[in-house]
Amino acid sequence: MDQHHQKTTLALFCKVVDNYGDIGICWRLARQLEQEHGIGVTLWVDDLQSFQRICPQVATDRETQQVSAVTIRHWRGQDGVFTAADIADIVIEFFACDIPPAYIAAMAERVPHPVWLNLEGLSAEAWVEGCHTLPSPQSRSLVKYFFFPGFTGKTGGLLLESGLLQQRQAFLDDQAAMAAFLRQLGVTPAEMASRKVSLFCYPQAPVAAVFKAWQGGGKAIACLVPEGVAVDTVEAFLGQAAQAGASATRDALTVRVLPFLPQQDYDKLLWACDLNFVRGEDSFVRAQWAGKPFVWHIYPQDEDLHHVKLNAFLQSYAATTEKLAEFSLCWNEATKAAVDWSALWPAFAADMPKIAMMAMDWQQQMLANGDLAGNLLKFAETVR
Repeated sequence: MDQHHQKTTLALFCKVVDNYGDIGICWRLARQLEQEHGIGVTLWVDDLQSFQRICPQVATDRETQQVSAVTIRHWRGQDGVFTAADIADIVIEFFACDIPPAYIAAMAERVPHPVWLNLEGLSAEAWVEGCHTLPSPQSRSLVKYFFFPGFTGKTGGLLLESGLLQQRQAFLDDQAAMAAFLRQLGVTPAEMASRKVSLFCYPQAPVAAVFKAWQGGGKAIACLVPEGVAVDTVEAFLGQAAQAGASATRDALTVRVLPFLPQQDYDKLLWACDLNFVRGEDSFVRAQWAGKPFVWHIYPQDEDLHHVKLNAFLQSYAATTEKLAEFSLCWNEATKAAVDWSALWPAFAADMPKIAMMAMDWQQQMLANGDLAGNLLKFAETVR
């Protein structure tokens, strides 16, 4: 932190589109900027309900509150009245969420102008490198810069708190701590001894077909599902409401419903499992830092544009294992042919030791790109 002048301030605007992904990313970034870089962060969020599920300390009825030293403002699309004194040194709009016009007008009045960044969605597509940090001149002499997270050194990198990988290693090295964590979620010793799979996906995932393949497989599988995920299929399997604590075993498969976990506990779940199904952007990045095999369910877009993004990622990530790529494409319904899950799953499972080694190599590659928060602040310094 720069000691020569007062604390740098930053305003981060977030509209919640994908339930937990958007706010998950913004909350991690806000906390890291505050805790590791000493930045005074104000996080403007339009949906406090979703926010509360990943961070139980958030009150849903407060206009302004402080959690983990971050100021949280309920953003109701209100234009309000802003003066130059209200404007932060760095202003970030997440995913082109259109910050209030009155706020932009006050940004133009502020001397010097704030650094204005549009923090974009994560993609492995080749064009991202060319657009990263591009300036976009706005009215009244303001300039907005595009800032892209990504998977190469020519992008902003991925969100990563400084101690995360050490925490992960300590957790993995402490079998008793891992067992205690799983036990508190209701996981039995038999389930701990089986292949543990965490499941987080969108409603259209082919969960029922995969359950059937797991049920008929030779190896015991414990599928751990947060409450509210794949509800119809989970209830059909359980024969009861998919509430936290409910579980059932049929043949080789046990399905257990977990409470919806705060972010730190969700990380531990990813570390404790042998395979993680993740969705959207936030859990997708956490699965990469978990260093375990994972299957990504990408947020669906019109005209199947998400399949282009999925393929771009798989080309760089899964280049050495076609089974992971094949399984991922089928999971995202990105193949035209009918899928035989009873053949696809065993082939994928057989490849899992190789996929696990590749996951650790990938982690080292990602580390070399630096972390998103640090890269973002370095860039802001160059344009201030």
